[in-house]
Amino acid sequence: MARYDNILEIEQNLSGSGLRIGIVMCRFNTDVCEGLLAACTAELLRLGVKTEDMLIATIPGALEAPLTLKTMAQSGKFDGLVALGAVIRGETYHFEVVSNESASGISAVGLETDTPIANAILTTENDDQALARMHEKGTDAARVVVEMINLLKKLSK
Repeated sequence: MARYDNILEIEQNLSGSGLRIGIVMCRFNTDVCEGLLAACTAELLRLGVKTEDMLIATIPGALEAPLTLKTMAQSGKFDGLVALGAVIRGETYHFEVVSNESASGISAVGLETDTPIANAILTTENDDQALARMHEKGTDAARVVVEMINLLKKLSK
């Protein structure tokens, strides 16, 4: 812990050593989702998470993410979870429904199960935006889940 004007501060910890990570990947917009997955798993490995400590569950789309994440969280097999997907705006209101409901559901699962969840379901206006963001968002998701696992462990001591 660092001190800032006599206030203790918990420092960022990105050590993934010994952590077990569950990943939920949507199959809708496959190219983007595969890019998110590649970036996420590469960063998890770089942070010290072992391949054998990762499990990837693929699902049809973003609306299926909350239930899958909840089941994984309740299994007790994972220290943290990652949701990967891409919702790209179309011509109907369906974009808003899927974006809002999946994000709300993912947040609720994390709060209900006390499980850190990195939400990397992209919501973009078009394919080009999604492709441009997939590497950064996948990498960020790995860093977020590891940081939050370590932070919550430290806070619970």
